[in-house]
Amino acid sequence: MQEHTHHLDVDGTPDEVWALFWYRGPRPTTGPVTIEILHPGDDEGEGLVRHCTFPVPRYLGSGGVAHSWELLTEVRRPVSWRYDAIGKPLWSRATGRTRLEDLGDGRTRIHFSETYHAFNPVLRVLFERRVHRFISRNNEAIMGTAINAGLSRMRHNTP
Repeated sequence: MQEHTHHLDVDGTPDEVWALFWYRGPRPTTGPVTIEILHPGDDEGEGLVRHCTFPVPRYLGSGGVAHSWELLTEVRRPVSWRYDAIGKPLWSRATGRTRLEDLGDGRTRIHFSETYHAFNPVLRVLFERRVHRFISRNNEAIMGTAINAGLSRMRHNTP
């Protein structure tokens, strides 16, 4: 099993960051990551189900694209949530948590943590660590830019 933690600071209050993460309308496609809401969950987002696509190494034979189906639970507005995911092409299970920390002055620190486990014991030994490291590095590189751009679009009411 692999574990990864990361945090990033963004220019937005926890309420603004929450609104961005939990936005249920159409999302712009601005790169290699897509998120489609399959079920919105309750009014707070508990039970939300989403389908995500994101980059993975090409040697996995999927054209460099992975899919995950995620269930969000333990939703505490505007503070934190948990997700449990099943992903492919390296059939795996991930559990993650996101927590928003108010830094004051309209800034928020977003804390991410995730565990990742490939189901197949042979693939686990061969690929789990490398694949999860690849996914985590990409998430770190993409998220800050995407979140700050999304906050800017929200403030200016642009799609």
